[in-house]
Amino acid sequence: MKVFQIQDDWSLQHLQLATRPDPRPGPWQVLVRMQAASLNYRDLVVPMRGYGSHTGTLPLIPISDGVGEVLEIGPGVTRVKPGDRVCPLFSQGWISGAPSMARLGRSLGGPLDGTMAEYMVLSEEGVVQVPAHLDHEQAACLPCAALTAWSAIVTHDNLGPGSQVLVQGTGGVALFALQFAKLRGAHVTVISSSDEKIAKAKALGADAAINYLTTPEWYKATRELTAGRGYDHILELGGEKTLPQSLRCIRPGGTLSMIGVLSGGMLSAPLGLVVTRQVRLQGITVGNRDGFEAMVQAIDQHQLQPVTDKIFAFEQLKEAMAYLKSGAHFGKICIRH
Repeated sequence: MKVFQIQDDWSLQHLQLATRPDPRPGPWQVLVRMQAASLNYRDLVVPMRGYGSHTGTLPLIPISDGVGEVLEIGPGVTRVKPGDRVCPLFSQGWISGAPSMARLGRSLGGPLDGTMAEYMVLSEEGVVQVPAHLDHEQAACLPCAALTAWSAIVTHDNLGPGSQVLVQGTGGVALFALQFAKLRGAHVTVISSSDEKIAKAKALGADAAINYLTTPEWYKATRELTAGRGYDHILELGGEKTLPQSLRCIRPGGTLSMIGVLSGGMLSAPLGLVVTRQVRLQGITVGNRDGFEAMVQAIDQHQLQPVTDKIFAFEQLKEAMAYLKSGAHFGKICIRH
């Protein structure tokens, strides 16, 4: 089968097309013919061995998200059947319950081989069926970006109608968070560096937006939007440079979902605001299968449409990763197998 793999050394230069033997399923395993993949910021970190020893060993097939069709099942499989369309779980060992090092340690695209392969063999416990109304590229966006947003908005909070939510940016996680928050009846503010992207976010349902380039101290602008109360929930995707402002516009008792470190990974923030406002700082690392299946039910019931940007051919993986790095995208960047 055809694959993309990082070979010989850790770098994007060593990300190459290659071939491997076609896999076959064993007991309680399924053979999946991959149909599409989608990119996450994590996929730019893995080729540089950015997670240290937890990144895995070479050669490694990258990319964490994807969707495919079950071609064959091994003895004992009962969860799926040939012809079913499924997404592999990002965390193959996290079915339910609280996270642990063991449950978090078996993630696709590093240290386990990822979705840039024609075929994958996976445990039947490590796949979830996807809604029929989604095309392949939309379905490929669910395992990381969608589930991360769902975990923040639904699993780790109890947002109701009228809640105030702030979302940073217009990437995959951010737009899923916007969509899920609107399903809960929340008022959503989006911050972005692009007026064009702000217009698209408003068309998607955002109630308010702030351009953080023209309004660098955006936390001040949020005071009027929340009538001085502050946000119930902030999706913190920037990290180092955005967290200090987020702490100034979260309400007392509100939740900051710490998801990304796009502006830097070092903590430099007024921690007294966490204590005196009794703010909950909740780290989010995707989620478990129970959460995935609950999310899929909601997406199916509401016929929610994930937002995709450009779609690249399998052989264009490097071009797709360069586009991701540029930050020009609105929504998810996908690969068509």
